[in-house]
Amino acid sequence: MSFDVSTIKADFPILAQQVNGQPLVYLDNGATTQKPNAVIDAITHYYRNDNSNVHRGAHTLSDRATSVFEQARKDVKGFLNANSSDEIIWTKGTTEAVNLVAFSWGLQNLRMGDQVLVSHMEHHANIVPWQMVCEKTGAELVPMPVNDDGDIDLDQLNGLLSENVKFVSVAHVSNALGTVNPVQDIINLAHKVGALVMIDGAQAVAHWDIDVQRLDCDFYAFSGHKLYGPTGIGVLYGKADLLNLMTPFMGGGEMIETVTFEKTTFNTLPYKFEPGTPNIAGAVGLSAAINYLNSLDREAVASHEEDVMDYALAKAKQTKGLRIVGNAKHRAGVLSFVIEGTHPHDVGTLLDQQGVAVRTGNHCAMPIMERMGVPGTVRASFALYNSREDVDALFNAIEKIRMFF
Repeated sequence: MSFDVSTIKADFPILAQQVNGQPLVYLDNGATTQKPNAVIDAITHYYRNDNSNVHRGAHTLSDRATSVFEQARKDVKGFLNANSSDEIIWTKGTTEAVNLVAFSWGLQNLRMGDQVLVSHMEHHANIVPWQMVCEKTGAELVPMPVNDDGDIDLDQLNGLLSENVKFVSVAHVSNALGTVNPVQDIINLAHKVGALVMIDGAQAVAHWDIDVQRLDCDFYAFSGHKLYGPTGIGVLYGKADLLNLMTPFMGGGEMIETVTFEKTTFNTLPYKFEPGTPNIAGAVGLSAAINYLNSLDREAVASHEEDVMDYALAKAKQTKGLRIVGNAKHRAGVLSFVIEGTHPHDVGTLLDQQGVAVRTGNHCAMPIMERMGVPGTVRASFALYNSREDVDALFNAIEKIRMFF
């Protein structure tokens, strides 16, 4: 199947507008992706026709809402190739998913002398929860070394792994550098010493197929809004045997079986981790996003995205005064850079005046910024609707900016 980016772009209505008198060039997909008509229409249809609370409702609307809500869970199960829908836990996003595992598994299982490994390139959401749990349990948080190119050094990682390491949590793709981490190797090495592994897939799921059974990761998390779905919905995949042994992260309605003042017993999977009214419309929208992606040739999408990324890297290397931050062997969707004599925030503002949307700053990844010797970067991040023409617009705008400095 051929890939026609102009046809794809037409599926995303927000991209048709002008910003500051210029056609919008949206290159902030690492922060959030735009939404296709299929997602917008699915959410609108739900609110117009099926809106009700799920489960236990003795009326038609509740039955309909429950049906689409649980079908969305099945769609995610298929998307990740999980063994069971019971292994799919709804969250607000990757951040809540990491916190769920850190507090539900970590507080139960970590002890003085234990170690948790994360990489230097992690998003703060995959650092801070583990810091908090380590402070409570006496465990130690140990950063995995990252080399000057922005790659995890597997030899050094192997040297860190011992029977003291109980958990490894690492990004599939760095949000700040675009590094594609060798997660299969990391999982295999960690399992050899008996450690569990969680993969932060927030920046990966939009780019290629994920198979959690083949990876054999213990947990995998992602956010709907980085997968062309709505904000406020995310997923935690966990192996059922581990989830069954974990204490719920939060208490409330739905996640219980019985409640008395003497004792509460918890619901079965997946509901024991889903207290309160869930984000039903968010699940519906995420389901629509997954179905939209599945309607495309994912290999053709990946090939197109790789072409755009390679084109952007080539343009960046030809731009005087521009330094690419991170030179990983494998990179996906992110071009992070600084321009000599400028501040990233100023560059971002001047790009916006020309209709080009990027992200600037430390990207909630201060440790890797410090490791790379920069306070922050300009980050252009790409999605399936971006094209070489978008890259040209970015670098034409950069050339105009360089005239000011």
